[in-house]
Amino acid sequence: MAELVYPPVIGVARTMFKALDLRFDIQGTENIPRRGGAVLVSNHIGYLDFVFCGLTARPAKRLVRFMAKEAVFRHKISGPLMRAMKHIPVDRSQGEHAYAHALKALRSGEIIGVFPEATISPSFTLKTFKSGAARLAQEAGVPLLPMALWGTQRLWTKGRPRNLGRNHIPITMRVGEPMAADPGETAVGITQRVRARVQELLEAAQRAYPVRPKGPDDTWWVPAHLGGTAPTPAEAAGR
Repeated sequence: MAELVYPPVIGVARTMFKALDLRFDIQGTENIPRRGGAVLVSNHIGYLDFVFCGLTARPAKRLVRFMAKEAVFRHKISGPLMRAMKHIPVDRSQGEHAYAHALKALRSGEIIGVFPEATISPSFTLKTFKSGAARLAQEAGVPLLPMALWGTQRLWTKGRPRNLGRNHIPITMRVGEPMAADPGETAVGITQRVRARVQELLEAAQRAYPVRPKGPDDTWWVPAHLGGTAPTPAEAAGR
């Protein structure tokens, strides 16, 4: 079936990124398979993460179907767009429906995007990963694609005003090699392996990030363990 909405939306996003003069540093796009199903697994630090994650699949000419909370699909603007792009709504009280939908899509050869932390991490560090991505990959017989992004929190994240001016913000992304979801391994074990790999990619993205805070008032986007003033994981959990 022809994709009538997704490609134009990508075009609009790219135009917006150019207008904002975002500085992209993306490595590992060759790890995105050109055909067949896969589960793309990323950290989650900003509201626009799904847009940036989707960009990593464009060199392979793939479209990523993201699992997103059902409330996004109820919005009068984003809802019709999300459905037209074949993203998958997740009702946390009835998660089995989203799981079945994603499994069917994987078996038909789609790439499914998952944020296993479930919500944005206010500390900008990795939270605990839920095991759904691992279970999907196991049951569908497809690989997991670990990735990490950094800098997106500076545009729009939880508890901060949007910063969508022409501020030349760098966005760094790293995609790792596909990881097998062995049916003989537990989903918990696979999840731990994937989380460890995403952590490695996140640290690589942070090391490569080309700018540092401009001053004491600009340290909010840097994790506490790296010298910033973002809440610690314990403080974030207590909010």
